Amino acid sequence: MKNCTNLLFGLLLLPALLFGQGKKATKSGNTPPADRIEKLKQEAVAAVEANKVQAQQINDMLFSFSELGFQEEETFTYLTTILEKEGFTIQKGIAGIPTAWIATWGSGKPVIAVGSDIDCIPKASQKPGVAYKDPIVEGAPGHGEGHNSGQALNIVAVLAVKKLMEREKIPGTLMLWPGVAEEQLATKAFYVRDGYFKNVDACIFTHVASNFGVAWGDNGTTGMISAKFNFEGQAAHAAGAPWRGRSALDAVELMNIGWNYRREHLELTQRSHYVISDGGDQPNVVPSKAAVWYYFRERTYPKIKALFETGKKIAEGAALMTDTKFTYEILGSAWPVHTNRPIAAAMYENIKKVGLPTWSEEDQLLAKATQRELQAPKATGLDMKIDSVGLPVSSAPVVMMGGQAMTPLSGGSDDIADISWSVPTVVLGYPSNIPGLPGHHWSDAISMATPIAHKGVVAGAKAEAMTLLDMLLKPEIIKEAWAYYNDEQTKGIKYESLISSKEQPAIYLNKKIMAEFKPKLEKFYYDPSKYKTYLEQLGIKYPTLRDDQRAAIAKAAEKEKEMKGK
Repeated sequence: MKNCTNLLFGLLLLPALLFGQGKKATKSGNTPPADRIEKLKQEAVAAVEANKVQAQQINDMLFSFSELGFQEEETFTYLTTILEKEGFTIQKGIAGIPTAWIATWGSGKPVIAVGSDIDCIPKASQKPGVAYKDPIVEGAPGHGEGHNSGQALNIVAVLAVKKLMEREKIPGTLMLWPGVAEEQLATKAFYVRDGYFKNVDACIFTHVASNFGVAWGDNGTTGMISAKFNFEGQAAHAAGAPWRGRSALDAVELMNIGWNYRREHLELTQRSHYVISDGGDQPNVVPSKAAVWYYFRERTYPKIKALFETGKKIAEGAALMTDTKFTYEILGSAWPVHTNRPIAAAMYENIKKVGLPTWSEEDQLLAKATQRELQAPKATGLDMKIDSVGLPVSSAPVVMMGGQAMTPLSGGSDDIADISWSVPTVVLGYPSNIPGLPGHHWSDAISMATPIAHKGVVAGAKAEAMTLLDMLLKPEIIKEAWAYYNDEQTKGIKYESLISSKEQPAIYLNKKIMAEFKPKLEKFYYDPSKYKTYLEQLGIKYPTLRDDQRAAIAKAAEKEKEMKGK
């Protein structure tokens, strides 16, 4: 009996001994057994799936707030309240930005930052699930890119990992943060400059996409300087004594004319655009003040700086021609993005394990109808195959006619770049939007509070949670990430911020617009205590299509069927 008792005690003790060895391995910096890591990953996936309602509610709530950059007040309160309740320590108003924050939980290394943008697009208000233009509030901002979804993904993923870290006593610190005013590229360089990523070991950033994917290396984005040129002249009666006036608006217009003529002689890699943000008050008063806001984009740091210098010279010329004065202020900046190969490789393996969501017939119907409405290149619906891991875009100069060395063409910018040049970083793209849409447009909001976005957010959260566990439990990943950062990414390239110590965040941007539209939008804020989804609250039948859209899709399907028959 004694031997049986000892045997029984030994059998009961064995799992504890094995588990204790696992904890010891983690604490000592060694990699735990692969099967243990895989088991924890599956638990994290199950936890995310169990919290999919929370993901949907966060997604839909942020969609309903529809707040422009620097004015994300409701979003700020809502997200920080959730994280405070979950035991995170919140540092509010970081870098002098009222709607920015950092939430941390845990202790020790590694410190892993997890971020996503939160701002929306001007004049992009749109009812979700409706495959044609139908604004919630006419002229109001809306999530015409999908930034309402990233924090939903991050929070659900991080909470799943946090529970496992508590139970398994896994060391490490999780740091959640928002990309404020990303559409103005106006904050992340300030985060870096002010030291908020100084002690971070790695960063995962999430951004809405139409497919699942992750890239590494130079992905071809442009860097950018956002600058406003302020001209000052002299007011006068525009009819009674125009000779006494010095028009600041004339200076703005002459600068724009000069810039547009200069475009012919700029490199093909540059992207530049402007809006007149202040054109005067009324026609019978010569404008004493006027302003124009420029984005100067290029593929390398030296070329971004050179493009900006060209802009300043043209502004100076416009001021000389009009006998006015000019000043400028930098409102935002970004380097070209460069993401990390070892972390991207680990993440891609997890993406493959999760796979794309199962799209319903209704999901595909909404996607195809929207694609046809916007005359997308293809109207084949939502993607059914996962993107492969992204490879770096060559940044080696190409010699053009005339001997000019030109880096490859590109377009957009993202200020996650400044963080990617400060700490090993990857960007997880997750499938919540419809392929082939214009971007920064009301149509990109159509899917963002529907089952398409809800499924994509949950899938993304699963991949992120698994990758976080890899980074926490496999020390070699972060070690290799820093080796890539030091030996490849930054070899021969030194990060220098495009903002100085003097610049301050332009927190006044978008105040007037939100003051006008927030009272109108408040009537439509999502109430999850009464409605399961935002679609239900708005009374939208999913999906909502016109008869002609349904007929066109049915005709296309019939034609495809005939072609297959042949």
